[in-house]
Amino acid sequence: MQTELSRKLGVEHAVFGFTPFPAVAAAISRAGGFGVLGAVRYTAPDDLKRDLDWLDAHAGGRPYGLDVVMPAKKVEGVTEADVEAMIPEGHRQFVRDTLARYGVPGLAEGEASGWRITGWMEQVARTQLDVAFDHPIKLLANALGSPPADVVARAHDRGVQVAALAGSARHARKHQEAGIDIVVAQGYEAGGHTGEIATMVLTPEVVEAVDPLPVLAAGGIGSGQQVAAALTLGAQGVWLGSIWLTTTEADLHSPALTRKLLAAGSGDTVRSRALTGKPARQLRTEWTDAWDDPAGPGTLPMPLQGLLVAEAVSRIQKYEVEPLLGTPVGQIVGRMSSERSVQAVLDDLTRGFEKAVDRINRIAGRSGQS
Repeated sequence: MQTELSRKLGVEHAVFGFTPFPAVAAAISRAGGFGVLGAVRYTAPDDLKRDLDWLDAHAGGRPYGLDVVMPAKKVEGVTEADVEAMIPEGHRQFVRDTLARYGVPGLAEGEASGWRITGWMEQVARTQLDVAFDHPIKLLANALGSPPADVVARAHDRGVQVAALAGSARHARKHQEAGIDIVVAQGYEAGGHTGEIATMVLTPEVVEAVDPLPVLAAGGIGSGQQVAAALTLGAQGVWLGSIWLTTTEADLHSPALTRKLLAAGSGDTVRSRALTGKPARQLRTEWTDAWDDPAGPGTLPMPLQGLLVAEAVSRIQKYEVEPLLGTPVGQIVGRMSSERSVQAVLDDLTRGFEKAVDRINRIAGRSGQS
């Protein structure tokens, strides 16, 4: 599963694996793919440094990357306290009432929320970059579009490729104009923040829009046959995230959540604003239903919603309150029916890819004889 891009980056397979878990990122790189560690949950630079140091020691000398969540326009002078003050009391009460209805215990006194995402904030994201550029990362990806111009220049000065996610051809062209090296065409089926165009439609549109920039296809891809389809559509690789959540190297800290993922079908996700304020595909739960109910207060814009629900999500996860327990995940969850190692997932992708290529070759051969 090699392409011009995978050869350029020095990896055996054109499989780019996004994950919040360092052990998964390292295993992807060791198995011949390209591991990409998500940075958004790191609020302390020392924690990110610790895990990147660990990656350096356990990726087998193979290349890896970092994914940040950074707005394209610089927003200076806004603190977390400033944002907290914008959250209406009515929304806070809705959270309290919902948790009380399900009997969710509180955190222990002095215990901080483990899910408090502030990586979207300018100053936090920039401290993450300060740490990352002291490590041998080969790719910097941004989930909120093109990073600020000075960040792109800083990456290029260090020989680091820059990727950005796009949900439409229009977004992709803006990335190209901003000097981005790789565009990730993320379809509607994907977990996390997504647009409204399916991967099968989006990928060739983006490939044509930004040619000759390399494009990675994302969303709904979890088999080697789908990898082959993505490359046939013009992509130079695939960007996979959800499929790693049930690998043995993943550390969800929740047996109940793992069980829910393994039992879920492709129709058990929903694109909801409940988690961050932007449409994000995740497991459908009674928590997402509560926020999507027209009778409720409605979600707040990003980043208010994420800060509002941070402690609640931590409590739900800590006490494994199953009706409310969920996670960002794509429609590919229907294929995630057993726990496997990262190596086993890559092996399965490789076998499926080879079968698909053989099938196309047979069809093409017959067509040539007719």
